[in-house]
Amino acid sequence: MKALFSKKLASRLLAIAAVLMSCAAWSGVAVVVHPGNTNSMSEDDISRIFLGKKKAFPDGSDAIPVDQADGSANRSAFVSTVLKKNDQQIKAYWAQLLFTGKGTPPKEVGSSADVKKLIAQNPSLIGYIDTADVDSSVKVVFQF
Repeated sequence: MKALFSKKLASRLLAIAAVLMSCAAWSGVAVVVHPGNTNSMSEDDISRIFLGKKKAFPDGSDAIPVDQADGSANRSAFVSTVLKKNDQQIKAYWAQLLFTGKGTPPKEVGSSADVKKLIAQNPSLIGYIDTADVDSSVKVVFQF
């Protein structure tokens, strides 16, 4: 009986350790723009751009949002933290806007590297990447 209890306890401790290690390895998400973009932005500004409610940066220049691929960890974190929705809610939100002709969802690209490359080339874009991927080719305007 003690051996069975010890095995169950050991397996639970290993599971807890694995979860803690995976959380420690996740570095976070940074919302980024072109380094020449001088705008500072609030979380609300970012949310409104990604929900299609706002089409410009605070200085009036065009703001074009770029999403990471559906199902990516960074996208799920961004949707829940900044947009205050879950993956299903954001899909339903965009489906309704598309159906009524009132909006188009952000362009989807693959990974953080893809988003970073596009933003480094176009001052109108805004996107999000893993904080570990931030370098001088982009400027962080928000992170979590």
